[in-house]
Amino acid sequence: MGIKEDVLGIICKTLDVKEEEVAPDKTLYDSLGVDSTEMVELRVAINKSLEINLEGNEITNRHSPNQIIEIVAQKK
Repeated sequence: MGIKEDVLGIICKTLDVKEEEVAPDKTLYDSLGVDSTEMVELRVAINKSLEINLEGNEITNRHSPNQIIEIVAQKK
């Protein structure tokens, strides 16, 4: 799988949503109501699954899935 598929899979698993529910260009807050606690869980899951080190403020609920994918791609 590529980074896009990996990140989308982690988002779906961590937030317990179906891929169809994830709007690629809307913020996670606007599209799914993701709060800061869920974002911490998501960041930890991405770091662990993809063996990278995203800092606390690198991804927030004001980022869209596509923006998160771009940030992760820069770390790989």
